[in-house]
Amino acid sequence: MHTIFELQQLIETAIKKVEYPEIPSRLYEPISYIMRLGGKRIRPVLLLLSSELFNTDASEAIEAALAIETFHNFTLIHDDIMDNAPLRRGQDTVHIKWGVNNAILSGDVMMVEANKHLTNLDASILKNALHCFNTTAQGVCEGQQLDMEFEQRTDVSIVEYINMIRLKTAVLVGGAMKLGAIVGGASEQDAEHLYDFGENFGIAFQLQDDILDVYGDPVKFGKQVGGDIISNKQTFLLLKLKELAKGNDLALLESQYANTDYPAKIEAITKLYNQYHIRELAVTEMKRSLNIAFAALEKVSIEAVRKNELTLLAESLLDREH
Repeated sequence: MHTIFELQQLIETAIKKVEYPEIPSRLYEPISYIMRLGGKRIRPVLLLLSSELFNTDASEAIEAALAIETFHNFTLIHDDIMDNAPLRRGQDTVHIKWGVNNAILSGDVMMVEANKHLTNLDASILKNALHCFNTTAQGVCEGQQLDMEFEQRTDVSIVEYINMIRLKTAVLVGGAMKLGAIVGGASEQDAEHLYDFGENFGIAFQLQDDILDVYGDPVKFGKQVGGDIISNKQTFLLLKLKELAKGNDLALLESQYANTDYPAKIEAITKLYNQYHIRELAVTEMKRSLNIAFAALEKVSIEAVRKNELTLLAESLLDREH
């Protein structure tokens, strides 16, 4: 089996080989731009790892990996527009660089490109692959809608939040792993176990992202640290603080929502997070999801040694800084 690094290199090489039309340039240049910004390529790596559990020829799953990575980056373009995000992986977001209308249209074409990659799969698995991909994509959109609706609510529960990130973030990880298993020739049961692993891994990954938004190094994180605090985003950290804070502390928290002195706002809410040990509670929740993920991985009917790279990748989540 390939190492994680080797699979990342396979994906990077495949991405560089993809050729988009030259005209209209403002439609296709943003696609090349975001696809080549880099990143950890976690979703396509997981897809290839899943496929390699059942078929050692990773090249047979490259088109599926490209489909997942293209779709993922399409969602990033549109998410950045909705969040008014200025940076992505330390660089200008597509809508900042080319304008909102261009970014929307380029994102739309990326969804088409993702489906084009899938049509290169063998006809014997194409129906199952398309079903898996489209179900995954629909779940991501449902999660994004819930995320937007939560911005208008003050009564979001932690259970609702976990379900939202499950849809918005985790189903894409689970879907990538299931798609890889389908391409690799796995049984339906093993494909579902890998989906369960990926979904719970994805929840843990998003919880870690919530933590890094507050406590990460802005250079390594590649995004504005404290962005969730500035936008009053109802992350696990904020919801847990709302649940635990009482009296003056709760009043202080609520007074910060309208604060436009962003450095002061970040400092005040981070101090409350520290006071109530919110970071530690978030880490505990993240590890709980990881434990569920590992339990699902154990059920996959192949020898444990072949699962080592998946285990290493999941465990690295605990130590990542970006």
